Parts: sequence; C-alpha cells; structure tokens
Amino acid sequence: MPSAPPAAPPTPSPPTNTRAAPWPPPSGPPRAPNSPPCTQNYSTPTPSSLHSPSPDTPTPSRAGPDIPRPCTPGPRRACPGTPSPRTPKPGTPTSRAPTSRTPIRRPPGNLRPRLTSFVGREPELAALRGDLARLRLITLTGPGGSGKTRLAEHAASAHPETGWIVELARLDHPAAVPGAVLSALGLRENSLVARERESPGQVAADPTTRLVEHCAHRSLLLVLDNCEHVIDAAAELAERLLTHCPGVRILATSREPLGIPGETVRPVEPLPPDPAQRLFADRGASARSGFTPAEDPAAVAEICARLDGLPLAIELAAARLRLLTPRQIADRLDDRFRLLTSGSRTVLPRQQTLRAVVDWSWDLLDEPERTVLRRLSVFAGGCDLAAAEAVCADPAYDTADVLGSLVDKSLVLAEPQTEPQTGPQAESGPDAGRRGMRYRMLETIHEYAAERAAAHPAAARATARRHAAHYLALAEQAEPLIRSAAQLPWIRLVETELDNLRTALHTTIAEEADTEAAQRLVFALGWFWWLRNYRTEGAEWTARVLALTPAEPPEGSPAYWPFARLQVLDMFLLAESNPTEKFRTPEYRDLATRIKKTFRHGSPETTRFPGMLWPATAFLTGDALAFHADLDAAVANCRRHAGEWELGVILMLRTHVAIDVTGGLPTVDADLAELHEIAHRVGDRWTRAQVASAAGEVAVSRGRYAEARTEYEECLRLAREVGAHVEAPFALARIAEAAYCAGDLDDAERLLAAADKEAGRHGGVYDVSSYARLLAALLALQRGDAVRARGECEQARAQAERITVPAQLTAGLDTVEAVLTARERGPEAGLALIGPALAAAVEARCAERFLAGMAEAAAVLLADAGRPSRAVRALAAATAWRAGHPRSVPERGAVEGLPDRTRALLGPARYTREESAGAALTPAELAAELTGS
Repeated sequence: MPSAPPAAPPTPSPPTNTRAAPWPPPSGPPRAPNSPPCTQNYSTPTPSSLHSPSPDTPTPSRAGPDIPRPCTPGPRRACPGTPSPRTPKPGTPTSRAPTSRTPIRRPPGNLRPRLTSFVGREPELAALRGDLARLRLITLTGPGGSGKTRLAEHAASAHPETGWIVELARLDHPAAVPGAVLSALGLRENSLVARERESPGQVAADPTTRLVEHCAHRSLLLVLDNCEHVIDAAAELAERLLTHCPGVRILATSREPLGIPGETVRPVEPLPPDPAQRLFADRGASARSGFTPAEDPAAVAEICARLDGLPLAIELAAARLRLLTPRQIADRLDDRFRLLTSGSRTVLPRQQTLRAVVDWSWDLLDEPERTVLRRLSVFAGGCDLAAAEAVCADPAYDTADVLGSLVDKSLVLAEPQTEPQTGPQAESGPDAGRRGMRYRMLETIHEYAAERAAAHPAAARATARRHAAHYLALAEQAEPLIRSAAQLPWIRLVETELDNLRTALHTTIAEEADTEAAQRLVFALGWFWWLRNYRTEGAEWTARVLALTPAEPPEGSPAYWPFARLQVLDMFLLAESNPTEKFRTPEYRDLATRIKKTFRHGSPETTRFPGMLWPATAFLTGDALAFHADLDAAVANCRRHAGEWELGVILMLRTHVAIDVTGGLPTVDADLAELHEIAHRVGDRWTRAQVASAAGEVAVSRGRYAEARTEYEECLRLAREVGAHVEAPFALARIAEAAYCAGDLDDAERLLAAADKEAGRHGGVYDVSSYARLLAALLALQRGDAVRARGECEQARAQAERITVPAQLTAGLDTVEAVLTARERGPEAGLALIGPALAAAVEARCAERFLAGMAEAAAVLLADAGRPSRAVRALAAATAWRAGHPRSVPERGAVEGLPDRTRALLGPARYTREESAGAALTPAELAAELTGS
C-alpha cells in the first residue's frame, strides 16, 4: 500500500525546628535550673565513633539496658568536671593523663543486630544519615513491606547519639504509646523504685511527663516504629518531646506522616530493578544453597518488577525457591496472596504473609477510604484527579480529600507529571500542558483492592461504567486535537491513558456490551492507532466491535454509517501488517465493492475519518485502474464536505500514488503546492512530515538529490517530534536512498544502519525493513559483494511477505535478482528474469524511473549476451522514459561505456537507427521484446 497515509524529588523539607540540637552534639548535656551538674557515663562522640560503637562496646540488650542515671551530690564520688579535694591544680602533672588511645564509648541503646544482610538501600541510607545530622523529626513513609523499619534501624545504629527503638505495632490502644516508650528506654522498673521513695501524698507523674523529665537533658535518637495505627498519639508524644527536650531527635516509620510542625517526610520508594534483584539473589541463596539469578535472569527480573520492588514481597518470593524455580514463581504471581506465605516465624503475624501486610493497612481505613480504594482498582496504569473524581465520586465524601488520605497512608502513589488539561477548561494551543499529579497503586495493592471490589459485583459494574464513560469522553475530546498543531501534549495524554482506554474498550465490548460506546471509542482511537503504530492492536479491537454490530444494517438506519466506517477502518489498519494475498480473495473483493458503493456518493458522512480513505480498498484488492479514478472522486467529495485535515490526507494519498505510477510525476506539482498550504494551516506534524516526504520523492525522481535529502530530513524531524514510529525509520531509509543516488555509499550505509536500529526498536515495521534491505542489496552490488547482495535480497523478500507489497519494491527486488543471476550463471539467465519482471512492473503501472532502471539493467545484459542492437534500443527507451531527468550516480556507472561499446560493434549509422527505434518504444513494447511475446 502506498506510504501515505499507510507507509506508522525528594520532597522539599519544611523549615527545620529552630530548637534542634546543634550538630555535632555539645560537649556536655544542657543543664536546667536546680538540676545536677552532669550525667554519669555521658561522653561526647569523637569523629571516629560517629558511625559505629567502639569494638569493646557491649552488645546492646533490650532487657535491662544500662540507663544513664543522674548524679547525686555526696561525698562518695564527684561528677566529672566538678571540683574535688583530690583534683590536682591546673598544670600539676597527673599519673593517668588521657591519651589519644583512650576509647570514648557511645551510651548503649536497645538497637538489636539483624540476622540478615541489608541490601539495596545504600543511597537512602546515606541520605538519611545526612538528614539525621541536621533535622530533629524525620518520618519514613511507605506501603507495608517497603523496608521502612530496616532502613530506620540501620540509620539509627550508625548515628552517634544513643538509639532507642520503640515498637508500636503490638499496641492495641493509642493511650499505651507513652508507656511503650518508657518500656523501651528501660524506665518502667526504675520508675517503680522511684515511686517507692515518693512521699505518701505525692501524685505519680503520668508517663509522658516522666519521659519529658528523663529526656529533657539528654541527647538521644528515638525510633518510633509503625506509628500508623496510633498515629494521633504518636504525633502528640513526638511534638511534646521535641518541644521540651532539645537533645532528642525522632525517626518515625509510618504508612502516613505524623503531621506535626517541623516534620520532614521521606518516602521509602520500592527498590529499583538492580537492588531488587540483588535482594532476591541474597535471600534466594539463603533459601536454596547455590542459587544465583543467572539460573533464569528474565524470571528474576519479572518477579521483582511484578512485586513492585517491595523488599518484604521479594523476600517472601525468594523463600519459595525451596520449592519452586524462578519461572514457576513468576508464573504464579497472578495469585500472589496465596503464593507468598512463607515469612519468618519470629516476626509479627502481619509480616509473615503478603496478604497480612495489606490486611493491616486495609483494617486501618474508614469506609470512604475503602470505597475509594475499591473504585480506584478499575484504573489500569493510574489516573489523574479529574478521572478519580469522575469515577470514584460519592455524595458521602469529597473524593479529593479521601484520595489525599490514601496517598498519606501510602496506599496510593502521587507522582507529578506534565499533561494536558482535560474538561471544559482545556486549552488547545501549544501551551496546553500543565503540571498535574498522577495517582496509581502498586500492583500488589491494586490486586488486593480489585479482590475487595469483586466482593461487591453490582458496585464494581457501576464503577466500570463510569470509568468507560469518562475515557470515552476523553478520547473524543483528544481525537481532533491529535490532528492539530496542539497535538503533542494530547498524544502524550492518550499514550499515558492507553491502558485505561483498553480497559474501557473491554468494558464496552465484553462486560457491558455497549455497542454504541464501543464504536465511538474505536473511531476516536483509530487515527492514534495508525499514527503511533498500534495498528495490529487497533485492528483487533475493530474486529471485536464489528462482531457486536449487526451485519449489513439497512441504509438510513442509525447503525448504517457506523458499520460502513468500521469496515473501512478494519481494512485500513490491516493493510500494513498483512500480505497482499489476504485482500485478493472473493470475500474482500465483494467487501471493497460494497464499500465503494456506499462511499462513492458524496456526503459529509463519507468524508469523516476513516471513511474518506475508501478508495484504498480498491488498491488492496488489486483494482488499480479503479483506484486512481476513485481517488479523484474522493478528493472532489472532500473539497465539498470535509475539513482541511481530511482533504489533506486524501490529497496526500493521491500525490504519493502519482509519484509511484506511470505518467503520474507531471501531475503532482499542483497537489503538492496545495498540500504545503494545508499543512501550514492545519499544523499537524504528521501531515507536514508527509508533505516533506512527498516533496523528497519528487526531488529524487527528478535527480535533485541534495534537495531530496533536505526534505527527508525535515520529514524525519517532524516524525520524531510527533512520535510516528513508522515514519521515522522510513525517513532515515529515504535519506540513505538520497545519499546512494548521489554516490555517497559510505553515508548511505551508515544511514541504513540507523534506520535498521530505529525500526528494530519499535518492531513490526516490515515495509521499512524490506525497503532498507533492498537498498542494502543495491549497496552490496555496487561494492561487488554478490553474496551479501543475495542475502539482503532474500531478507527483503521475507519481510515483504508480511505486508501489502508496493509494486516498485517488487520491481527493485526482481532487478537485483536478475543482475545477481547474470553474475552467477551468465547474461542469458539474467535476461530470462528481467523480461518478465519488466512486464509485471508495466502491468502494475510502476513509475517511469523504476521502469527505466529495469530497462537499463536489461541493456547491459543484452550487450553482455552479444546482442548490441537490442541493447541500444533498451537503453534509448530508458532514456526516453526518464523525460530529461538525470540518472543517479550508480545508474550512470552501470551504463557507462555502453554506448561506445555498442556503437563500435554496430557502426554509427546502425547505432543511430537502433537508438531512434528504441526511443519510440513504450514500456509494454520493450517488455514484449524481452520476453519474446
């Protein structure tokens, strides 16, 4: 088919509390009025002790830690730094002067050593160490299983101040939070002793007051772990401690922020692919001796990706290696909640299975939050705020507020992006982009929410209908804009929402069977599918919608025009990815006849996309003569009823066809001039790229190769800008053709390699690949490499079997085949191929420059076969068909010396007679001479 239209932070920190302790810590604790002058066992960390305790520091124990106790005045012992009768005067030598080798110990806390390695969080750990040096309250947030606790423990263990971890997960009441901190600090027993010494009428201090009294003059790091279910109590305690205890720093872990002044929130993101795979390898080797990811790297990568990089989920999956291979684990992740159930027996029950981890978060939600989370599961690939509000709305709550709460609780991720504004306030100019937030769930959370939604089938169906209606409206809003100067942000939007649009199609086709909505969605997406090379997928959706539509609805009925347009769209999307034989069947010929009968009569309906492309159906079925006449009728119809973009598309199709057919080149100039004007007014980059490509083809046909290269380079720029994944590699191949024709074989080879690379990146562009292989074969012939030329020619034919092959491509491959055969088996063998090939090209109405190239190849073979008179006639015919346009550099080289050689054999007089006779030959007549018919 012709090439036109067929060729396709970190989160900013809030102001730090100005009462934060200085860093490094001061040389001694601050003193309050009436307080003892110092604290026993207090030592200031030296630079060498900032990251780890000295080797002889006792291992911290969680039961009975060595708690620093206030000094009490008395004759038994003086506090360090307090004058003593035995203290020498300044300058007096002492027997035990401190030396640089005297160890200075950090006070012990209750941080426990872990039994497994810490893998994959090195950048976060380094950043957190820096945060702890300057900030007093940091909250690590993230979904369950993201590794918040491990990260906090490792950061605290490397911190120079004493670290105390308070595990809040076991608490069942918020009022127990201060007591849990007291217990972690080892103050429960000490406080009992203190109460025994209180006077009978004195009231005991509440736990929070005792904590403040204890911490007021100490420097320590408090790790509040798993705050989410007691979030208010944890926040209240943290604010009280930070306000009254300037030496205290708090590192909290929670699925949502504490929400108090001075808090710095640090989200703990899923592990990137490489660290995630390292973690799987480490835990996998523990589960099964000798395991390495090299056993099945693809399966390991899939496991880590589908588990969202969540460390707990990855560890649970790795534990399954005792029973399953990586591929078996990956194949079972659709039922991940049943699969991942082998957690450690020593951890909390909610961390032993993946389902328990998510159940913990679900149980903390109120009903509006659960409703919105269930409804969000209908989205595929996330959504923007407008979509969430349209699909999740309910009179009982404000959707945006509930969504924000789910983001705070780490069940929904909010990510900034640039996207077009949607809705009634949408802009259509080049500045239509704006900063927006996109909301999505990790796959594990999404699957869990979908399970919860499935338990309410009626509500789930209603949500799916709202989802489909929203994305139908979005697709119809975007459809005209992706064909305009404002197209780039709208193309990005449709690309971003493609999974949601697929879900909407599935809803309207398979679940709710809303034929009208399905048809509208297909029509709204048809051009996008073509432009962005989703043609095979688009054809599949179109076929499914056609199956829903009543066959052959009567003319005048509401279903009549949608059915006809669907038939055209189906053939249009199938054309590039199917061989010619698919459309040369009686069924497709009958279909083409019905389409032609429907659309040939002018009306506005016949000019709407894709209806205005109806002439192409005749081309597909092989009715070339009718094709050209139908194009003229379609252009006239679009002038009467269509917009400029539709007129431009059908004019473009006519121009490309004219360039490639016999007698067409002289007719293209007027259409090309009009296309330049339309492209400028419409602004669509695809239209502008196609106009540049057509201008380049005209320049090549007329031997203006520098001009052709300029046009093709403009086509390439625009194709890349608009994301036309088929046009970009094709433009590169066309630039290579211009370089080849100009004689720059090295540059042509470089450009072909670039075209191959770009085509390979997108896949399925068989027309580009076959054309590039033809050029590569021609290059190999020029370099005298017949073996490579043969291989390239065979590859080109293999690629061409998958597409509707343009006649000029077949002609080029046949010519190379004839030349190669002549080199291998002699000129007569080559002539036996070139004659029929020329006859086929004549029948297909190939352009004169292609026919001339074939005639010149025949002339060389005739001369080599000892038939100089016929060689002269063939060369003269080719020259006449070129109508004054020059041969390319390789073509000149091929026939160089042929006139002199044949003139010497025939003599000047006979040479002149044969030349005159040849110049009068038509392509059909020369083909008949060569074939002997």
